Amino acid sequence: MGWMTRTADHKATRLALNWIRVASIWSMSALYIAVGIRHFTDPEFFLNIVPPALPFPLELVYITGAWEVLVGVLLWLPRTRLIAGWGTLLLLVVVFPANIYLSMEEAPQLALGITRRQALIRLPFQLPLMLLAFWHSRKVHSTGFSVLCALLFFPTIVYFLTL
Repeated sequence: MGWMTRTADHKATRLALNWIRVASIWSMSALYIAVGIRHFTDPEFFLNIVPPALPFPLELVYITGAWEVLVGVLLWLPRTRLIAGWGTLLLLVVVFPANIYLSMEEAPQLALGITRRQALIRLPFQLPLMLLAFWHSRKVHSTGFSVLCALLFFPTIVYFLTL
């Protein structure tokens, strides 16, 4: 009888994890689309965190904004989630220098009205975003990885919704 209970528990766990995964897909999709659109409606916000060494800052803001909208839309369809996941991972790597610049320099912090501490807190949140992107890219993952991503999703989405 013990194996039947374990099997039922495992199925319930997988069902709950799948529900959280779907909720995280839709939430992150909405977040990426909203932030991507903001690149076009408020480019000045993002221009403030483009490192000065990079050429064509306005174009970079528009490109990354379009990229965010695209990965957000691609997350909607199961058949394009692999592309969305890897596209999101790449996007997060590409924009990471902006997060570093924000955390190291006073000018972008003042422009965004945040403290250095708040800017530094952003940096570790990039890892959960990357893990979630990978989680969203495939239908099947180990239970342990899915539990990790499910646990990371809630504080990550709350953090970004409160910015």
